[in-house]
Parts: sequence; C-alpha cells; structure tokens
Amino acid sequence: MKEKLIELLFKYKDAFATDKEPLGSIIGNEVDIILNVEKTYPPLLRRPAYPASPRAREALEVHIKESIDLGLLRKVGHNEKLEITTPVIITWHNGKSRMVGDFRALNT
Repeated sequence: MKEKLIELLFKYKDAFATDKEPLGSIIGNEVDIILNVEKTYPPLLRRPAYPASPRAREALEVHIKESIDLGLLRKVGHNEKLEITTPVIITWHNGKSRMVGDFRALNT
C-alpha cells in the first residue's frame, strides 16, 4: 500500500509545490474574482481579530507576508469596505502553524 502511494505521488509530483517551486499564481491561468461590495456588511458580520498569543500573532504576520510576496493575497486600503475575512492561525501539536481565513461575512 505504501509503495503504491509513493508511486502515485511521484507520478503527479508536478501538482505539488516544493521549496524550489513555491506556491503562487499559475502564469496564464490567473482568475479575477470580482466582489459585489455595493453595501457595507452589517456590523454583526464584521468581526474584530480573534484574540491571539504573541507567538500566534507572529506566525500570522509571517504567513500573511509570505502570501503577499507570492501574490496569493493583496493589501486592501483601509478605506475600502471589504471587511469580509478575518485571518486565523491554526497551530498543530508539532509547533507548525497554518493560516486560514474566516469568510463567514462573505458567505452570508
């Protein structure tokens, strides 16, 4: 079973990002997502940042900077009414962390 899995992973190795080939936009296949933000979201949907420890905040800053550098995220001006997501850090037991977005306001 393990050998079949390894064989399958090698067969589709181009589908995975590595340190040599980081995540980012696939050139020629970019997708523009246009959001309808004619109205501001109700105050109940606009959420403040979740409480986080200094360690979690530091990890969040690292993830956000990496995502901006890779072109996965872009900064939005503070005067734009796009308060549609709140970044959240999930920390695994092994100490590694992962950033996810809370998009409840967008999906409402």
